[in-house]
Formats: sequence, structure tokens, C-alpha cells
Amino acid sequence: MNLENMRIALQGILANRLRAFLTMLGILIGVAAVILVVAVGNGSSKAIQSKLSALGTNTLTIFAGGGFGGRGHTNGTQSVRITLTQQDLTNISNKANAPDVEAVSPVASASVTASYQGSTYTPSSFIGVLPIYSQIKNRPVSLGTFFTDAQNQADAKVVVLGTTAVEDLFGSSTFNPVGDNVLFGGTTLQVIGVLKSKGSNGVQDQDDIAMIPLNTMEDHFTGVTAGFSQFLAQATSGNTSNAAESEILSVLAGDHNLSSTVASKDFSVLSQSDLLATSQSSSKTFTVLLAAVAAISLMVGGIGVMNIMLVTVTERTREIGIRKAIGARKSDILGQFLVEAVLLSVLGGILGIGVAFIGANFKIDGTVPAIEPVSVVLAFGVSMLTGLFFGIYPANRAASLRPIDALRYE
Repeated sequence: MNLENMRIALQGILANRLRAFLTMLGILIGVAAVILVVAVGNGSSKAIQSKLSALGTNTLTIFAGGGFGGRGHTNGTQSVRITLTQQDLTNISNKANAPDVEAVSPVASASVTASYQGSTYTPSSFIGVLPIYSQIKNRPVSLGTFFTDAQNQADAKVVVLGTTAVEDLFGSSTFNPVGDNVLFGGTTLQVIGVLKSKGSNGVQDQDDIAMIPLNTMEDHFTGVTAGFSQFLAQATSGNTSNAAESEILSVLAGDHNLSSTVASKDFSVLSQSDLLATSQSSSKTFTVLLAAVAAISLMVGGIGVMNIMLVTVTERTREIGIRKAIGARKSDILGQFLVEAVLLSVLGGILGIGVAFIGANFKIDGTVPAIEPVSVVLAFGVSMLTGLFFGIYPANRAASLRPIDALRYE
């Protein structure tokens, strides 16, 4: 690329501004689409990671039967139903059995309709837990207090609500219900706290919840003989999650007289770190797929560059003949048109990057885009290569014209 070729290329572009802009538009759209698609995927991934990290990367959820209630296994000819029990809770809480488990709380659930001054509401999650659940799940209160061990031991008729529950019962998520009494089924519970809003986790509304002490749940709703739907445990740190998982499965195998292989099938231990890794992998795969689809527009833009360059070669055939007649070499003509094709792509790429950065300032489907520098470099590099690739044929066609034929062209 020399200055003379650059000058001639710029003159050609400026002489046909509208046509040049429309040609660059294909490259612009392709580059902007690739950068924005990757930015939206990256922003979505960061949002999911932030929500999962807020729950704690050392949080473990233990289910019976793969997480869908108790599941049976066959012991000889007898079918045995597997559930999580009080003995399981006691043994997992014992540091001698599970030294890498910091805390554990059972979760007992029920379906109950609540009513308050004529308003009725059925929370999607009505659970009985131990006070430590607030620490394990990272669910602090924004109003009032969480219930205490003393209230759990006393079977206190108290409840802590999520903001969605407050809105549905009291008419506004900002209403302060602390101290009010709400009828849950046939039991009156006093609201002592409102949980800090968590929003949706992509599957459910985390604020559509009501929590009561575990003993209160057993005494008034589920009965003490019922098994637990799940345990929520906290490892001593994010690095000990795997060790804590193994210890929990070992305890459950001993409690239910199961081999370690059977225990791993009859019980599931789901860690937040596993969810985080899975979400990152899924998000990356989805983003790459969308970016590949968006990159097709770059190919379309490249075809547009080739089309315009072929038209340009046809229009400037006599000019090519004159240049060759006065001594221009084939490489000079080749360079002239190749530089023009690449220049169109480069300018389109620069404009596309500008549009992408402007677009990244707006939320797209509720997601704040986070531009990846790698995607910018890659998209711009591909736009240059697109101009080079799709400009070679028209440039070579122009360089291969015989001077006498070019001069005779009308």
C-alpha cells in the first residue's frame, strides 16, 4: 500500500459518496451486530454470575431423589422410600462427621393461602427453616428482624415476608407490615420482618416467599413426622464445597444404610459453584452461536464490497487503460483497487465500532451490554480481511485488462 494508491482510492470514494456509504453500511451493520451480540451475552452472563455469587459460592442444596421429593430404591425385594430426616440433620451438623460443613438448615414446605383484611394470596414458597437459613442463603431483612433460635424453640407464630408477598397482601411492596397479623390457613402469624429484595433468578421470583420457624411449621402446618423437602448447607469456604459435598453424601449413606454409589443416586447435592460454572458455559456457548449468526452479515457486506468494486472497475476501464499505457504495472492497478476495497471495509468497521459503543449505553431486553475488547478487535480485523478477500477478484480483474482493450472500451 503506497500513498499514491491511497490518494486514488480516496478520490474514488469521495467521487461516489452515497454509493460508498451504502457499501460501507453492510460492513457497519455486521461489525456493530457482532460487537453488540457479544456485549449482550457478556452482560447477561455477568448479571447471572452476580445473582448466583450473591447467594454464596459455598452454598449447597441437598435433595432426596434428585431433587424432586423422596425417591425409592429396591433393597432385595422390598421397596424403600428415601427422605431427608431429623437424624440426617443432626449427623450432618456434627463437625466430627462433616468438618467442612459450616451450617445446615432443613427446609419444610407447605402450600397455604394467606389473608389480610379481605386480600388473599398464596405464596409460591411457604417454608419453615432454622434462623441460620438467613445466613446460609444470604437473605438479610430490610425491615424488622429475622426470627431467632428462641422463637423457633418457643414455636413462635411469626413470619418473615418477601417484597412480592408484601405487595400482594398489603397492596404495596414499600408498605411496612411489621407488627401486623396475617392469617395463614387457620393460623394467625405476626409479621416481624421483610426480606431485602432479590428479584428473579431467571427461574422464579425470589421475593415471592414467606418464612416461618421450623418448629412452627411442623406444629401447625406439616406435622413433625413429615420428612424434609431439602436441606440448605454452607461449606466453610468456596474451596471446600466439594469436600463438604462428599462428607454430606457419606453421612446420608450411613444414615440410610446405602452404599456410596446408591447414595449418590438417591440424594443430590447441588452447589452454587456448579450452577455458576454451568451458567457461564451455557452463556458462552449461546453468545458464540449468536455472534456466528451476526457474523453472516459481515459476509453479506463483503459481497456488497465485491459488487461495487466490479462496477467501479467497469466504470473506470478507460482510466485503467490510460494508466497502463503510460507505464503503470499490473501491481499498481491491483494495489489501487485493493486499497479502495479495504478502505471501504475499514471505514465501515470504524463506523460499526462507533455504533456498537453508542448502542451499549442502552439496556437490551433488560440487560446492560458489557463490551468485550476482544470482540472489538476481532470484528474490526474480520472487516479488514473481508475487504481484502472480496476485493481481490475485482482488483485482479482490473489489473489483468490489456491496455489496448481498456482504451477501446466505451
